[in-house]
Amino acid sequence: MIQKETPTNPDLSLLFARHTADMHTDTPPESIHMMDAGDLDSPQVHFFVLREAGAPVAMGAFKIFDGAHAEIKSMHVLAEHRGRGLSRVVLAHLIAAAQAAGVTRLSLETGSQDAFRPARVLYETAGFATCPPFGDYVLDPMSIFMTRALA
Repeated sequence: MIQKETPTNPDLSLLFARHTADMHTDTPPESIHMMDAGDLDSPQVHFFVLREAGAPVAMGAFKIFDGAHAEIKSMHVLAEHRGRGLSRVVLAHLIAAAQAAGVTRLSLETGSQDAFRPARVLYETAGFATCPPFGDYVLDPMSIFMTRALA
C-alpha cells in the first residue's frame, strides 16, 4: 500500500541511506540533485511510501514549482525488492497524485550513466520524453531531463 507520509519518519532511514549511497556511487557531488529527508519535508513536496507488511520498501515524491508544474524527486526501491514492478507502481501513484493536485506538467532529472538506464526506460515507458533543463537546472553531461504533460 502506498500512502502519503512525512519523509522524516525514523523508520525510513534505510530507504534514504540506500538512495543516498546509490546516488553517490558514480555521480560527482556537483551533479547530484537528490533531496534529503529534511528538504523533502516541505509543503511543496508530496512524499509517498510503499510498505509491505508495515515495512517501507519504496518511496517517491514530487515537488510543485507552481500550480501547473512539478518535478519527481527521490524515487527509490530497496534493491532486495526490485524486479517486481514496484517502481512502476510508485511512478503511477506519483502521476495520479500530481494530476489530483492540479499539476499539468511533470518533469524529472535523472542520471545519464548506465546505472540509471532502468530508470530512464521506466520513465520513457510512462510517456516521459527528454527535454531541456527546467527550473534551476543547467546542462550537465551527467543529467538527462524528461517531462510529460498530464491530462
